[in-house]
Amino acid sequence: MSRVWNFSAGPAALPEAVLQRAQAEMLDWNGSGASVMELSHRGKRFMELAADAERRLRGLLSVPTGYKVLFLQGGATQHFAQIPMNLAPEGGSADYIVTGHWSEKAVREASPYIEARVAGSSASVNFVDVPPRDTWTLNPDAAYVHYTPNETIQGVEFHDIPDVGQVPLVADMSSNILSGPLDVSRFGLIYAGAQKNIGPSGLVVMIVRDELLARPGRPMAKIFRYAEHAANDSMLNTPNTWGWYLAGLTFEWLEQQGGLAAMGERNARKAKTLYDAIDGSGGFYRSPVAVHARSRMNLPFTLHDASLDASFLAESEAEGLLALKGHKAVGGMRASLYNAVPQAAVDALVQFMRDFATRHG
Repeated sequence: MSRVWNFSAGPAALPEAVLQRAQAEMLDWNGSGASVMELSHRGKRFMELAADAERRLRGLLSVPTGYKVLFLQGGATQHFAQIPMNLAPEGGSADYIVTGHWSEKAVREASPYIEARVAGSSASVNFVDVPPRDTWTLNPDAAYVHYTPNETIQGVEFHDIPDVGQVPLVADMSSNILSGPLDVSRFGLIYAGAQKNIGPSGLVVMIVRDELLARPGRPMAKIFRYAEHAANDSMLNTPNTWGWYLAGLTFEWLEQQGGLAAMGERNARKAKTLYDAIDGSGGFYRSPVAVHARSRMNLPFTLHDASLDASFLAESEAEGLLALKGHKAVGGMRASLYNAVPQAAVDALVQFMRDFATRHG
């Protein structure tokens, strides 16, 4: 069976070279005579794998000293609740910038534990833009400021890091981590579900400043306390060993591609190819997102006639272009162009879009 071009928003495409290597090592990893999934997470072999994956991630992102890297579970959604538990005292508050579905959900999940203040929002424009920084009403006494640099569903992205003063900046980077260079020192905590640019679902990567780990938070079980996970090298309980292994292979693949500077250039080129096709279609296709806030990772678009949507999806899938249906919250189409999606996939999509417009215009 031939591989398709996969535009899924997540779980998403993985680098083919990573999948091939995992396939080759499935029954005998690293000369152990067993699969990596069958080995103890506390054994010497896996401990070396874990340390190597962390080293590669630190190198890719140039993580400064004074930060811990954690490999956790629960998906980003669990950490919407766990972050306020760890970073804010009982009765405390935090500021949230709301730009779409996932930042809205972050507010809801945090609300049982803190006063989750919406300090900035683009809800009034239906989340097709990001709120200008000068409209934010930040509290200097907040435990942290939380934002979502890239909204997977609405397809909006911050193209710079907001200045929030001395309050720690917390970012859910699930859908744009590792897509280009990043100044980690600007953040107090970064977290990301793995299933976009890191590996398979079931793993969360977190980069957190040491001083935030020292915050007392509130009474909670050890399993919820980030400081306990850091003290136990992310092995307080049995981790997702398969996800950790594949993440390490992906980090190695990124190194081989030239690192994050090269990936940033590649991702910008892919996004431009598709946006140019949309904007140059004479109105047959439209992007709903403000140009300055367009995502490089998740590109929603609509057809001028919604009655053509079903035909577009059926014909594109027949051509080997997978998972282009937009999220039910916004409709239309969406192409996710994560690191593992090559330029050739975008070129194939653009050619199909032109052909479809010619036949149905």
